[in-house]
Amino acid sequence: MNSASEKGKMKKVFFVHPKSSTFIQADLDLLSRHYDVRSLDVGKFKRSFKNKLIVAYRLFRGVLWSDVSFSWFADEHARGAVRLSRMFGRPSIVVVGGYEVAKLPEIGYGSQLDQRKAETVQFILTNANVVLAVSRFTQREIGAVLETNKVEMVYNGVDTDAFLPSSPKDDLVLTVGEINKSTLRLKGFQTFVESAATLPNVRFVVVGPSPDGAVDQLKTAAPKNVEFTGAVPNEKLRELYGKARVYCQLSMYESFGMALVEAMSCGCVPVVADSGALPEVVGDTGVVVPFGDVVSTSKAIQNALRRGDGSKARERAKKMFSGDIRERELVRIINGLSPIQPS
Repeated sequence: MNSASEKGKMKKVFFVHPKSSTFIQADLDLLSRHYDVRSLDVGKFKRSFKNKLIVAYRLFRGVLWSDVSFSWFADEHARGAVRLSRMFGRPSIVVVGGYEVAKLPEIGYGSQLDQRKAETVQFILTNANVVLAVSRFTQREIGAVLETNKVEMVYNGVDTDAFLPSSPKDDLVLTVGEINKSTLRLKGFQTFVESAATLPNVRFVVVGPSPDGAVDQLKTAAPKNVEFTGAVPNEKLRELYGKARVYCQLSMYESFGMALVEAMSCGCVPVVADSGALPEVVGDTGVVVPFGDVVSTSKAIQNALRRGDGSKARERAKKMFSGDIRERELVRIINGLSPIQPS
């Protein structure tokens, strides 16, 4: 624990984010080990004129207090943080998660489909001092929106000491994600369920909440060998990863794939679609299939079950996607920033 006097000497980081998630909390925790951090979760404020004023005031106070602002996702909250940071001569960092630079009209996915959102992203990419991409794929997507030399690629990090394989593994095929009307196709849940029908003697498990009830559509189409757990505690999720022999991420678009890397850390053989950053993350440790191709996916799952050894996947997760690597890179970037000329 840092003493009050030690805190006073530390660089002050104002951490702004729109929601709570494990990867955002992980960044908040790691930055708090090195800096004096204050955070603002704008997602806690329901949309109203009064709350907009409250958020604006807290952004103002937070940036004024800080030495650097750090925003997750290039959205309105980050626009405010970046604008205020420039006004007060503070450098700003913004993490682009993927959605902000995506443009998939076939499923209505991505900020680049909406002119107002696209203009917000342009402002942030133009005015932030550092833009962090979570994968090489996302770095290229950012470049397609705006050519800039401000982009640094730092993979998301997973605690590979917490996500461990179990022994022995079960013939269990797992996929994880929130199930809603927009993700049924986006995350490849339909392909997962249809593939299960071709392998009736194999246990398939879908983990994740369904806030709009879209899971009922999947359940109707699912064969008996598919289990839907809903949301589960982190301990249970790690247990499922540890026992599963195969993990599927069959998404149409994925800027990184936190669940995929958690599964790889737990020694699952990955089967992924040839979309977004998924082949980049998996490398040669799993099987890549055409998005939405049930026949190819079924064959890949069969091969992965026979192969059964996810040790290469775990080694890749430890080598490239550990939380320690992200921590080291974020500290390097923040420590390299200097005050800027106010504008």
